[in-house]
Amino acid sequence: MHEIVNTIVELVSQFGYLGIFIMMFLESTFFPFPSEVAMIPAGYLAFKGEMNLVMAIVAGIAGSLGGALFNYYLAKKYGRKGVLAFGKYFFFTEEKLQKMEAFFVKHGSFSTFVSRLIPGVRQLISLPAGLSKMPLKPFTLYTTLGAGIWVVILAVLGYYIGILVHDIDSTQPYFPQVIAASKPYIHQILYITLGMISVATFAYVMTHKRKNRVKAES
Repeated sequence: MHEIVNTIVELVSQFGYLGIFIMMFLESTFFPFPSEVAMIPAGYLAFKGEMNLVMAIVAGIAGSLGGALFNYYLAKKYGRKGVLAFGKYFFFTEEKLQKMEAFFVKHGSFSTFVSRLIPGVRQLISLPAGLSKMPLKPFTLYTTLGAGIWVVILAVLGYYIGILVHDIDSTQPYFPQVIAASKPYIHQILYITLGMISVATFAYVMTHKRKNRVKAES
């Protein structure tokens, strides 16, 4: 898998923003492609002046949304059998689908936002959303917001790596070097992500309670 990822990165990196879109599209579908490989180097390239940071972030969010919509419509149109028939080529099992459905049922439509910040979940939460025929507008909104937060965190980290690291060997592929340099900060990313999930969940719960109270009083 490591060799496959490196090959894809080298191929699509030639296409700039389109390459970012493609990588993030794949990351949001069945293909187990890590978003870190796309957005952290993009942030580093922005630091070097070879990319525009805002454009890279927009491309990343658009790719994430595109991949999520692919899963959403696949599930909505072909149902469980279609999802499992297609997913088997990417080692996606019924057990994984059941876990995603349980997560979606537990957290409702809001899960499409929260899950975008959880590794291993964000790629597949679109499937139960599609199976349940969740309305497209809230699905798109929650997905875009969640993906946007994650993409911004990774891109800014890549930019920050450029400020801190000065020993990138220009004669070697810089993608593996930038990813390696970012590893010490992964724990910080996780803490930030967990904090965002906690704040978002608290806000959602309070809003939900307030709405129920208003309905009960009226």
